[in-house]
Amino acid sequence: MDKKILLEAKDLYKSYGTGEGKTIALKGVNLRIYQGELLVILGSSGSGKSTLLNMIGGMAKPTRGEIWVDGEDICRFNDRKMTSFRRDKVGFVFQSFNLIQELTAEENVALTANKQENPNIVMDMLTLVGLAHKANKYPSQLSGGEQQRISIARALAKKSTFLLCDEPTGALDYETGKQVLMELESLTRKYGRTVVMVTHTKEVGNMADRVIRLQNGSVVSECINEHPVAAQTITW
Repeated sequence: MDKKILLEAKDLYKSYGTGEGKTIALKGVNLRIYQGELLVILGSSGSGKSTLLNMIGGMAKPTRGEIWVDGEDICRFNDRKMTSFRRDKVGFVFQSFNLIQELTAEENVALTANKQENPNIVMDMLTLVGLAHKANKYPSQLSGGEQQRISIARALAKKSTFLLCDEPTGALDYETGKQVLMELESLTRKYGRTVVMVTHTKEVGNMADRVIRLQNGSVVSECINEHPVAAQTITW
């Protein structure tokens, strides 16, 4: 690939506990994320994929290894600098949506938006995910798919370097999940955003530029899709 490297992880290890109770979640993982790509990290439950995503996003630090972004190893960041990294560089989309129930869709998106840079950013992002007309609705008044799209808009409103999605369709029905995949696909294909998605659904990998498969904490394969399929054609 000749695209710019946004992040490079080198020889990542992560373990929990000690002695006989010690669990090794990651075992020497190496990974690159390129600008403008749709990357799928594929693996079954317990493979280490969510642990890896949390490391990339600065939510957790490895037991050993390096994660380089903009010429700095974020594993060496103190708490204050790591907080700035998460705020400025990373957008998160979680399986559980994580919307604040007492706030409207517009207010949820506004939580991360930089209105000084762009006063219209909130409505721009709601328009991007097709939900400007639901701006005044509360999460309880939205479907699961709409809530997930609001969470995507919220993540995008901060103009992050990359968008990290942890099983973004896991809590959704099939058709709604496909709609969310189409939204993520559009972010990359139409707007050039960098999207990293963790999933256990192997068919989702068909829409990606690259697929990295994890098993028992190790990368067991990496595949470049020369011709990614459209999200709307995926079945699982």
